Amino acid sequence: MRVTLKTLILACTMGVLLISSACRHEPDIIGANPPILPNNCNQDTVYFRTEILPLLVSSCAVTGCHDVGGESFTISDYASIVDKVKPGKASKSELYKIINRSIPELRMPPAPRQPLSQAYIAKVEKWINQGAINNECNDDNCDTLAVSFSSHIFPVVQNYCQGCHSGNAPSGDLKLTNYGEIVNSISTGKFLGSIQHLSGYKAMPKNSDKLSYCKIRQFELWIDAGTPEN
Repeated sequence: MRVTLKTLILACTMGVLLISSACRHEPDIIGANPPILPNNCNQDTVYFRTEILPLLVSSCAVTGCHDVGGESFTISDYASIVDKVKPGKASKSELYKIINRSIPELRMPPAPRQPLSQAYIAKVEKWINQGAINNECNDDNCDTLAVSFSSHIFPVVQNYCQGCHSGNAPSGDLKLTNYGEIVNSISTGKFLGSIQHLSGYKAMPKNSDKLSYCKIRQFELWIDAGTPEN
């Protein structure tokens, strides 16, 4: 059978169309909880998982407030928090507005609870303006050689503990706002047992994930060194 040039061209065209059709796919849809974006720590970047989420949870997701089944909206994870922000526009974000109100009864957390510090509010503002990304600071390069109170211990307590353990009515009547209060808590053995999630201790941070191995190890080393105020 003789194949004409016209027939050959038509067959090639149909083959290209079939291959092109087979390669098409629907675009990916990003859900409310996109994958966590790990990154090496950058001092100019605010990280949601390590800087924003812990203090919001400890300050606001307390029983009867913004925990599950509490107020009009929950604060428990990225999806519930990012729903209250406009990425890139902190001044137009509900979350930023309510933590920055000057009237104590209208702000979050409300009086008589301790307000969030201006430094932390500025951090929330920066995170939103940077795009409100579900990111975290990768601490694989864990510093276990020069652990200090000011650089490693106190920042963790500020982020993960002070939301509950500060102000006029701290949880469990325990304040963790300065060096002396933190050392007193550690001296009982309850602090380390709690962050290690050991049996017989209340798992801390409350309503949050267990601290990373790196952070817990830094506490252990600092305690073994005699809890220096360095």
